[in-house]
Amino acid sequence: MKQTAEIGVFGGSGFYSLLDGMRETKVETPYGAPSDVVALGEIGGRKVAFLPRHGKTHSLPPHVINYRANIFAMKELGVTRIIGPTAAGSLQGWVKPGDFVVSDQLVDRTNARKDTFYDGPVTTHVSFAHPYCPQLRDLAVDVIEKAGIPVHEHGTVVCIQGPRFSTVAESRWYAAAGWEVINMTQYPEAYLARELEMCYANIALITDYDVGLEGEEGIEPVTHEGVIKVFNENNERVKKVIQEMIARMPKERTCSCGSALQGARLG
Repeated sequence: MKQTAEIGVFGGSGFYSLLDGMRETKVETPYGAPSDVVALGEIGGRKVAFLPRHGKTHSLPPHVINYRANIFAMKELGVTRIIGPTAAGSLQGWVKPGDFVVSDQLVDRTNARKDTFYDGPVTTHVSFAHPYCPQLRDLAVDVIEKAGIPVHEHGTVVCIQGPRFSTVAESRWYAAAGWEVINMTQYPEAYLARELEMCYANIALITDYDVGLEGEEGIEPVTHEGVIKVFNENNERVKKVIQEMIARMPKERTCSCGSALQGARLG
């Protein structure tokens, strides 16, 4: 397939479309079907592909999303950079609902997800010490700050299996470790992008305080309805940030994401 996009965007909970007038295309992959058809369009003269990771009707819960198919579909379309916004919970009182966190670290607490393209025969160990593209992270922080949105330029996101939310004990464990954000979709999405040498940045939109913070003044336990309400209220802010990031994105990649496979293979 010839290159039809250079920048990819995954939509999360409540975020099912990016632009009006985008044309849709079906992409087949060796890993099965992506979450939905991919929407193609242009922003600021840049070719963009958009895919709602849960499907347009939110029919795919986090633990059954075909992450490999989604990432491979972006690669097939020619995408080299991906912006992956997510609805997320806060594990710390100072990270408030409505804040944006540009994550710089990730902790995987999922299980049994298909999380690699490299099952052999060539053994491949890709470095994931720094999960997110530094060039895209810097751009995201700058755009969000200039938009006047409260932003945390560092944050560790812990990705849990889902679909259930955490127990109080689990949530307090994560908070005690010093982690700021909790989510259900960042792994293996971010890692699979690295395996295919694509840049990836996460913008976590904080929709709620996680249950480990219950009992603190003004903090209520997380509910799915509460998550969607806050995400919908901030949906336009998310879209505007992404559109501005795309319009300002440098043509040249100055990070090491595009050479992730160098030295990663044995034999």
